[in-house]
Amino acid sequence: MRTAAEYVDGVRSGRRGGLARAITLIESERSDHRALAAEVIGELLREPKEAMRLGVSGVPGVGKSTFIDTLGATLCEQARRVAVLAVDPSSALSGGSILGDKTRMGRLSAHPNAFVRPSPTSGKLGGVARKTRETITLCEAAGYDIVIVETVGVGQSETLVAEMVDLYLVLMLAGAGDSLQGIKRGILELADLVAINKADGDNVEPAKSAAAAYSNALHLMRGEDVPVTTVSALTGDGIAELFAMIEGHYATFQIDGTLAARRKAQSVRWMWQLVEQTLLGRLRSEPSLRALGERLEAAVGDRSETAWRAAKEIVDAYLE
Repeated sequence: MRTAAEYVDGVRSGRRGGLARAITLIESERSDHRALAAEVIGELLREPKEAMRLGVSGVPGVGKSTFIDTLGATLCEQARRVAVLAVDPSSALSGGSILGDKTRMGRLSAHPNAFVRPSPTSGKLGGVARKTRETITLCEAAGYDIVIVETVGVGQSETLVAEMVDLYLVLMLAGAGDSLQGIKRGILELADLVAINKADGDNVEPAKSAAAAYSNALHLMRGEDVPVTTVSALTGDGIAELFAMIEGHYATFQIDGTLAARRKAQSVRWMWQLVEQTLLGRLRSEPSLRALGERLEAAVGDRSETAWRAAKEIVDAYLE
């Protein structure tokens, strides 16, 4: 097995192979791997590097993967280093990724300045893999200056993504029958920017109309102006203009303190999530507690015990 120093050196070298091996390590469920991963992350955080963290979300079918492929390839041609964490829904049978986003980002995957890592959600709400935060840290340490997190795009649990990125971009469609759904207090309430995708061919004017509608709706809902624009991931139209908007927003957040405040809050959330994961891991790994949990699962299932009393008994047993 590699040492922590070897993993750290592999990440800091900037080589994709070294980064991929480190990510595989932190995704492992083995107890010895978890201990080694904690050591690796701790060492990398001694000399932290920061990249622009961009979350990209939107309903299924909006063209997130094609959009990221076009945006990422454009940035790589400008000598940027782009890492994409494409979070796929998981197979109920194998636990692996279903969509295979890496195969749908052909140009980006092949570019030497890019790193694309599809990760299964493993049932995690919001389309966020269990170790997405740690993976972002690894990508930054490897020298990538833009880290894009693509989500599954379902449910209001997408808030989990907003809690680990600097900017949250939501892609929408024109004429998809979701205009009223879009202005519900949900995913758009968290958006820093909105882009109407597939603004090409006969859909250019409908996309512009949709952009105006969303802009007005967001102003009424949030009491502030949210940038809304149109893009075509297929033709590349509007991509450069959108990224200029993203960079402008990022610069503003750096100047007015928003970025620092977000990073601080995210670090605190990360700490408590690690506490929860560690405690739950101990509950499931300790033989006596695991046996107690299995017994109480059966009791709750046949209604001979309530979920509330069972939970209390497990917690009390752990504390003892």
